[in-house]
Amino acid sequence: MDQEKIGKFIADLRKEKKLTQVQLAEKLGVTDKSVSRWENGKCLPDVSLFRDLCNILGITLNEFFSGEKIEEEKFKEQADNNLFSALENSSFILKEKIKYYSDKWNKEHFFELTIAMIVIVGFIIYGFIKDNGIQFIFMIVGFVYGIWENNRKKAYIERKVYRQISNKKDKEE
Repeated sequence: MDQEKIGKFIADLRKEKKLTQVQLAEKLGVTDKSVSRWENGKCLPDVSLFRDLCNILGITLNEFFSGEKIEEEKFKEQADNNLFSALENSSFILKEKIKYYSDKWNKEHFFELTIAMIVIVGFIIYGFIKDNGIQFIFMIVGFVYGIWENNRKKAYIERKVYRQISNKKDKEE
């Protein structure tokens, strides 16, 4: 998908319909700045707006993704190309979201994890120095704590990433 081409296509169609950016934005329930960003190729509209935008502009979703009007005989071929492109982009976006929330969780919990690991390692070293067997208990505690934190992180990522996806699906239905 070529965002700039799609943006120019949106602008051209909007002008053909004699709509201003403000008028198009009002019809879609977004700001005129959003419409401007689409038309400048900085971003694409949210998926939830595709149907309404295509209806307003009088195009198919296939033409939207192509960034141009499509002749009838090339429609099927272009639809396949757009579908492949959309699938590639959607899986990439999902991976980006997972990485983003994983990094965010690591930043938010860095201090907590560092303190916990320092305490656990301290008690393990203390156990070896005193040779009292306590180090094995803290090795087990450290292992269990690591598993627990990993599960918390995965649950956080799933809530953030997959809840957004399911919320969008709920809105579409």
